[in-house]
Amino acid sequence: MTAALKPPSTYEDPIVARHSLDGKRVLVVGGSSGFGRQVALDAALAGADLIVVGRDSAKAHATSQEAGALARGKASALAIDVTDERGRASLVDAVGVVDHVVSTLGGRLADGAPEDDESLRATARSKVEDNRLLMEALAGSVRDGGSFVLTAGSTRRPGEHDGVAAVAGNEEIRELAREKAVLLAPRLRVNAVAPTWTQTPLWRHRSDAEVVAMRAEMEARIPLGRTADIREVARAYLFLMTSGFITGQTIAVDGGYSLT
Repeated sequence: MTAALKPPSTYEDPIVARHSLDGKRVLVVGGSSGFGRQVALDAALAGADLIVVGRDSAKAHATSQEAGALARGKASALAIDVTDERGRASLVDAVGVVDHVVSTLGGRLADGAPEDDESLRATARSKVEDNRLLMEALAGSVRDGGSFVLTAGSTRRPGEHDGVAAVAGNEEIRELAREKAVLLAPRLRVNAVAPTWTQTPLWRHRSDAEVVAMRAEMEARIPLGRTADIREVARAYLFLMTSGFITGQTIAVDGGYSLT
């Protein structure tokens, strides 16, 4: 890989300014691993008080402890299944008032699930509905001027690398962001981040050889010639949290993949 194609080796970026989230409470749903974990760590560096939510108590607490050690802000963890109605109700009771909500809900088939089109459609439907219900439950808990940042996915023409169902699900998240941005304005903003394939624990159910092959395939398809560093994706969430005049938008962090 040439120097021009290498991801950044350090993470000093004006978007993740040390004090850009001072005094803000940031709730990261799905913050125990992957994109959510990195967003939580970066938000801590930017001065936020964090609430990390995940189904796995040990992982959620590990992320909150690591985030708390990075900066002077507070960090706590909650082990809650927010796809359940009672879980959403308990989340609302537990968090109180926050300034920003990041959701990385959905996007992966259960381990061992068949990768047929119907399974993909069901996963896409649940991703959209889970995010919709989460936003409706939490909207009253977000301070005026705050935001939601959802997670979509970078899409290409149906029938190529992305399955038709996956493409449709990502487009529906984009549409959900637009819909809720209108409904919640001017009090709150709603946006989304759409990364393409990035090596995260999302692929832990795959063998090392499969992950290497997937990465090589994507590097060949992405115009910039490489996949993203997870930190490059995370900074888009912080940008949207701290950019007060952006709403209803989806930022594709995909190296040009959606253009091909």
